[in-house]
Amino acid sequence: MHIIVVGLNFRTAPVEVRERFAFAERELPKAIEMLKQTPSIMECVIVATCNRTELYAVVDRHVLCGHYIRHFMEQWFGMPRETFTKYLYMYEDEAAIRHLFRVACGLDSMIIGETQILGQVRDAFLLAQRERATGTLFNMLFKQAVTVGKRAHTETSIGESAVSVSYAAVELGKRIFGGFGGKTALIVGAGKMGELTAKHLNASGIKRVLVANRTYERAAEFAARLGGEPLRLDEAAERLAEADVVISSTGSREYVLTKAQVERAMRLRPSRPLFLIDIAVPRDIEPAIADIPNVFLYDIDDLEGIVESNLEQRRREAARIETMIGEELEAFLNWYKTLGVVPLIRALQEKAARIHEETLQSLTNKLPDLTEHELKVIRKLTKSIVNQMMHDPILRIKELAGDKKAGEAKELFIKLFALEDAVRSGEAGAEPKSAEARADKRPDATAVRKAAGRFAAATP
Repeated sequence: MHIIVVGLNFRTAPVEVRERFAFAERELPKAIEMLKQTPSIMECVIVATCNRTELYAVVDRHVLCGHYIRHFMEQWFGMPRETFTKYLYMYEDEAAIRHLFRVACGLDSMIIGETQILGQVRDAFLLAQRERATGTLFNMLFKQAVTVGKRAHTETSIGESAVSVSYAAVELGKRIFGGFGGKTALIVGAGKMGELTAKHLNASGIKRVLVANRTYERAAEFAARLGGEPLRLDEAAERLAEADVVISSTGSREYVLTKAQVERAMRLRPSRPLFLIDIAVPRDIEPAIADIPNVFLYDIDDLEGIVESNLEQRRREAARIETMIGEELEAFLNWYKTLGVVPLIRALQEKAARIHEETLQSLTNKLPDLTEHELKVIRKLTKSIVNQMMHDPILRIKELAGDKKAGEAKELFIKLFALEDAVRSGEAGAEPKSAEARADKRPDATAVRKAAGRFAAATP
């Protein structure tokens, strides 16, 4: 089996390309189901944000996996692969695992060290798990990715500087106006990004905030926390003439503000500049608006580099995080290498336990006058002998699991300890070979925890 990721991000594709590959949140379960049914794919997770679209998969044939995933993208997005292949990247196995860890830690983000991506990776994994699209490998891998992401932000100071896309948007506005004193801001979209932006605006001295959202109740709740005024989304264009700063971040598939609407607003305020930042993907604000005199329009790609001074500290902390990632990568690879021998170890332990119990039963039959205390001491001592006898064989088979001749080592282990019956009966059986065969064997979180417990018990 192989782990791969195919995707595009802000480095490989401009916003006008990325917005064409955005997954609507409500469509993600259906997309995961369709990707799961793709040939060779045994497990899958889709990580979709404004800056990246990435398809993670466990595949049984890495030679054709890129072809199959590109075919899925052709079908889902309705575009021939010739139009988007040049924007894609693909990582396999160790490189794919390292990439996921870097994404979760915020090292692959436009604003290095940003924390929002960690929650997005976690949510993407949990959704795929609910849709039964993950199995043993991704259940372990994505949990470990979330763990290293948390370590990165608790054990280093990479997140201490106020640097994010929303912060960069506000910093850019301050450069245009020289400050926000006495200005009015219109926030379009009351999601997490809009809320973060509003907090930065408040800290920068903005006088008045209007909040427009498709759901008025959400706009009212948001505005109440800011001391602002709520609007319905269709009122945003009507009140545009009152605003000095517009920051838009909705999930709309169509433009929220058009050129005609902005031109009409500018006729009502001819001497005042209007500053618009579109941090949505797909974009909320029609790009042609940039041609209107006295209007300054920026999209998410324009924000890179705005906060270079704070990023320098983050880069230094990133070097420490790369070391953490190396440690976590090694830990996962070691776990992965031993995954194939855990059933054999379990079979040996179960066989030893049966022999131990049978021997104790025989002893009690022959020595019926033994006290409860004596039996307890004998049980403890004999169990210790069994565990010590198994210690070195278990240790050696784990070490050999990562060897080039691991298959031969496992066969020899089976013969030496006469585990053939266990293998034939499926107690130490191999993993299913196809996606269909794995479909009914994908463990839930409880099963994974139990498997992890058995693995820990197998460790001397």
